[in-house]
Amino acid sequence: MAAEESRYDVPGGRLSSALPLLSRQAGVSISVADAQLWATRVKPVRGRMGVDEAIRRMLAGTGTRAVRVSATSWRIERQASVQRVSHRAAPPRQPPQPRARAPDDFLVAAPEDEIIVNATKTELPYSQFAGVATLLDGGDLAFGGERGTDSILSRVATVSSTHLGSGRNKLFIRGIADSSFTGPTQATVGQYLGDIRISYNAPDPDLRLYDIDGVEVLEGPQGTLYGAGSLGGIIRAVPKAPDAHAMTLQAIGGLTLTQHGEPGGDIAGIVNLPVGDGGHALRLVGYMISEGGYIDNPLRGQDDVNRVHIRGGRGVFRIDAGDDWTVDVGGVYQAITSDDAQYADKDAPPLMRHSLVQQNAKARYAMGTVVLAKDWGSLRFQSSNAYVRHRLAERFDASLPNGVAGTVDVDRLFAPAVIDAFADRPRVLDQRNRTTMIVSENRLSRPFHDGWGWVLGASFIDNRTAQRREYGFGGLRTTLPGVQNDITEFTGYAEANVELVRDVILSGGARLSHMRLGGSAEDVPFAVKLAGEATTASRRETDLLPSLSILATPLDNVKLYARYQEGFRPGGLAIDGDFVRRFRNDQVRTWEAGMRFGDKRNSIVDANVAVSHSRWRDIQADFIDSNGFPTTANIGDGRITSVTGALTLRASSALTFELGGVYNHSKVDELAPQILPIFAAAPARLGRIPNVASHAARGSVTYVMQLGDRDFRVNGWANYVGPSRLGIGPILGEGQGDYVDTGLAMRLGDERRGLSLTLTNLFDARGNRFALGTPFLEGSAGFLTPLRPRTLRVAVDIAY
Repeated sequence: MAAEESRYDVPGGRLSSALPLLSRQAGVSISVADAQLWATRVKPVRGRMGVDEAIRRMLAGTGTRAVRVSATSWRIERQASVQRVSHRAAPPRQPPQPRARAPDDFLVAAPEDEIIVNATKTELPYSQFAGVATLLDGGDLAFGGERGTDSILSRVATVSSTHLGSGRNKLFIRGIADSSFTGPTQATVGQYLGDIRISYNAPDPDLRLYDIDGVEVLEGPQGTLYGAGSLGGIIRAVPKAPDAHAMTLQAIGGLTLTQHGEPGGDIAGIVNLPVGDGGHALRLVGYMISEGGYIDNPLRGQDDVNRVHIRGGRGVFRIDAGDDWTVDVGGVYQAITSDDAQYADKDAPPLMRHSLVQQNAKARYAMGTVVLAKDWGSLRFQSSNAYVRHRLAERFDASLPNGVAGTVDVDRLFAPAVIDAFADRPRVLDQRNRTTMIVSENRLSRPFHDGWGWVLGASFIDNRTAQRREYGFGGLRTTLPGVQNDITEFTGYAEANVELVRDVILSGGARLSHMRLGGSAEDVPFAVKLAGEATTASRRETDLLPSLSILATPLDNVKLYARYQEGFRPGGLAIDGDFVRRFRNDQVRTWEAGMRFGDKRNSIVDANVAVSHSRWRDIQADFIDSNGFPTTANIGDGRITSVTGALTLRASSALTFELGGVYNHSKVDELAPQILPIFAAAPARLGRIPNVASHAARGSVTYVMQLGDRDFRVNGWANYVGPSRLGIGPILGEGQGDYVDTGLAMRLGDERRGLSLTLTNLFDARGNRFALGTPFLEGSAGFLTPLRPRTLRVAVDIAY
């Protein structure tokens, strides 16, 4: 009996406010049989007791009663009559996966249980949002095993990625993509953990999504609210907040078996600890993952060379400073070590590569955060501050078997005698990126209610990135020119949402950014310095990004919207042979119109469709220069037209179908003069913007049922990724994509313990996710990056 008791601190008031809080503190699911009961006034519950006693005290004198449906679920109904319609309860306190609804549950949302799009920074209800926001539940993302960014990619058709390796990839949304490499260009997708920006011009750190409330994906541009680097949109992961009212402990462990490869495993722990009686709490997350390799390299006599090791954690200490002030002090650390590259040779047997070099990579990500918040009820203030250090070291093969040279021009690096002496030795290129970022954002907002809401904010970003490269030839090493880019950005922004007339909402805003950009060449040859060539550069830049949108509700559950947004990326310096070249900022202007039907919680059918057209000026992109190295330049202007759609069908309380798709038509229609000579050899390949499939589709089906006191959930999915191009130009113009990825996940259990089984790549397909093996070898058309072979994961989760 003592083990089932919990500590409660639930204030009195409306049932709609008190019940979700009690449900979380008790770790149970509670439904309501009559939507009118949400307005019932209930009594406070404080102290340590069992859940049945807590519910009884809360409902005392209200004319209602609680009926126990199972060991972990309850239903509140009127004492005089029992009705069969109930509300889907608020999420349990700490479920590993969302709990299945009982067969008699029907989707009727509480009046105050509305979906809020927090990424709008005005806490705008989704019903008043002019656009399509993809909202992913944290439990759904963890269902079947935590896969980091891959969990998002498999659920959102409009999000795509390169596949160089975990911690090394670039993300794209709805056709806004620049290149296959991680260079000095800023990312086209803004990534956030809560309200903290986690990267600027670094690759996706691929933070594991353990203990996440949810993920919001907003299609871009999102320049007014998020500034530089949100051309394609933003991805915002919302971690679970520390809870000062209950101590919880959760452990997750799994074993994976990969066909044609090595086994792997994962283990994670989550703990929430109230500290003292002053409302303080500590929340910690830690994990270790080992993904078995599946690529063989006969040339080195090695099998399953591409194992990946991931370890990391996250912690937040919440201080209740009184008078509705809170202070969150936290940190994030993650380390990813890849033993070797994951690409294979096209002309070799499946899952095989002939490489003389072990192409390992190491990514280290660390972030410290301080977030202050104040809630006045009608006004909110938040100050989000962070310091980020990101390190990435990569090794690439720059030689072909039997001493055949790659694309790198070694004649200018070594004397002919040296080249002849080491002609049969492998050649490598080591690249190291170091990023340091300080970011601070302060905003005051009025959440949208009574027909209007607004946000006013200011932000500061200081980002410094250095790239160093070293070429190895036999036992010799030579340092190649590197580059450092420094950007300091000061920004002010504002946006307002106003209900002009009934069912018509107008939103508008602007962002003014002033940037100081600087850079310098590192390790340049002495002859270049002696010739007086420019090796440093600096300038200032000011940009204004307006936005405007309108949303109308002509019919119940039908939303029509139109919006205009802009986005940009600042310029910088890039390496071009022995020299450093400046590239300009680029800018995207997007017009979008769409329709939404239904409601994400209430409707049997929920659907949306959107059409957008973007003009992209002075596109920053990476390509292979005349010396065989990646470089960056403004390649010209382009346009992108996208059509996206999604459909959710809730056939019953137990069965749900989801479909989604995107069509992208992109073209670089005007090349910059300095780029024309590079594309002369292959003019037919310059048209398509790289790394975004011309079309993609996904579908899933979810079935839930109750087996005694246990819930049984099954989810199956299939994703089709259409054809795309690797990059810009004759060397990187190879095709990729055109494959289907599948999976099936099952779980039997409740909120406190469960057994899971997951099977991915059901048909053991190969596919070609990414056509880049190494950019330093001629004939790169001979490479592909296959899907991970069929993999089985068996896991258990336990919560206390």
